[in-house]
Amino acid sequence: MNYSLRIPDYYKEELENLKGNTSMNQFIVNAIAEKISALKTVSELEKRAKKGSREHALKILRNAPDVEAKEDN
Repeated sequence: MNYSLRIPDYYKEELENLKGNTSMNQFIVNAIAEKISALKTVSELEKRAKKGSREHALKILRNAPDVEAKEDN
């Protein structure tokens, strides 16, 4: 699948710096993949949040030990 993209000139230098040795095509494909992944993640988290309840979460927190966190945590 081929698409013609018009990328504004003000992005050109920034894109060139960010892409490093990667081709512009691969950089854009990776950016699209990351965006799709982020949108799917948000959608999945929203679905899971609807299944949960505040009361259940508070019950779990009430059962957590009341101790100070270790310094390395």
